[in-house]
Amino acid sequence: MPEKLTGEARRSALAALPGWIEMTDRDAIFRTFVFRDFSEAFGFMTRAALVAEKLDHHPEWMNVYKTVDVTLSTHDAGGLTEKDVTLAKAMNKLAD
Repeated sequence: MPEKLTGEARRSALAALPGWIEMTDRDAIFRTFVFRDFSEAFGFMTRAALVAEKLDHHPEWMNVYKTVDVTLSTHDAGGLTEKDVTLAKAMNKLAD
């Protein structure tokens, strides 16, 4: 089972995730991605879903038109782990 990130490892990981914020009501990170239109947003979600499936780590997300809200947390570990950081980095790269 993945270990929750704490201390310096957590601070370093979060510093390397531009656009992501720590949630205040749970041990998770959140980001809103905004695209030009629905098609671009849906394409991002499709590509991100393929990465998530490969990592066996699936996001909580919601899409409304050109906006995709994503929350990442590792439920098995009860909070933020390296799995979340890996998926967040991949999503950032896909959104560029």
